Amino acid sequence: MLFGNKSSAVDWLIVGLGNPGQKYEHTRHNMGFLTVDLLAEQKGVKLNKVKFKSAYNIMSFAGCKCLVMKPQTYMNLSGEAVREAAQFYKIPPDRVLVIYDDVSLPVGKLRVRPTGSAGGHNGIKNIIAHLGTQDFPRIKIGTGAPGEEGDMIGWVIGVPSQAERKILVEAFERAIQAAACIIENGCQKAMNDFN
Repeated sequence: MLFGNKSSAVDWLIVGLGNPGQKYEHTRHNMGFLTVDLLAEQKGVKLNKVKFKSAYNIMSFAGCKCLVMKPQTYMNLSGEAVREAAQFYKIPPDRVLVIYDDVSLPVGKLRVRPTGSAGGHNGIKNIIAHLGTQDFPRIKIGTGAPGEEGDMIGWVIGVPSQAERKILVEAFERAIQAAACIIENGCQKAMNDFN
C-alpha cells in the first residue's frame, strides 16, 4: 500500500462511469457501469452497498482487494464520489482505475492510459478536478461517434444498435482483462496487450 496501512481493507478503486436510472441504463454513456456490472456478476457480488455517493462493493480481483463503484451523482459530478472513496480508504490516484466511454474510438475498441487530459469527457474532467491530478489509470471503451450532422448528446445517451451491443459485450470482457492486467502488471503491459 502506498499510503495508509494494509488494514484499510482496500488496495484499488475500480470506478465504472455512467448515469444512474433506468432512462440511461443501456446507453453509450454507461459503458463503465455495464463493465463493472459484468465484473461483479462474474465474481458473484452485487454492487448494492450505498456509500460515497455510489453503489459499490468490495471484492477480491487480480490478487487485490478492490472497491468497485458506480457513482450515483450523474456523470458530470463523478469526481465527488471518487474523491470520497479515495480519501476514506487512503487510495492514491495511481490506484484509482476509471472505466468509461469514448466517442473518439471505434465501437468496442479499448484504449488503456496511465494518465491524460479529460479529452472532452465531463466525468473525467470532474474526477481530475476532485483528485487534483490527471495521473490515474483509465480504460476507455469506444462507442463511435455520430456522423457529421449528428447530435453528440443524443448519441451518448442513445442506445447502441443490436450489432454494436454484441461488439460492446466483448469489449466489456476485454476491459475486465485489461483491468486485471493493470493491477497485476502495470499500465505499460496493459497498453501493449490491449491497445
